[in-house]
Amino acid sequence: MTQHFSIQLLRQISDTLAQLRGREVRDAVMRSDLRQLKLELADGSVVLVAMGADEAGEGRLEVDVVRMPRLHGPQLEVRFDTA
Repeated sequence: MTQHFSIQLLRQISDTLAQLRGREVRDAVMRSDLRQLKLELADGSVVLVAMGADEAGEGRLEVDVVRMPRLHGPQLEVRFDTA
């Protein structure tokens, strides 16, 4: 089955994946139906590459990057004076 994707979508996906260049992959798992690839990176981030169909039945390719929250030290405390 051949899927066609727009150039704009492929550029967005390419830009997302380019952010991951040089990062260490700890684990990779492909779903048995070959519709999703999950990459776990050494820094705890997870990358999901999935292929599916939209409401109109057109092919859709998605890339999601889930990053671990960064801890920047103590949170800023803001107090408001009440008048």
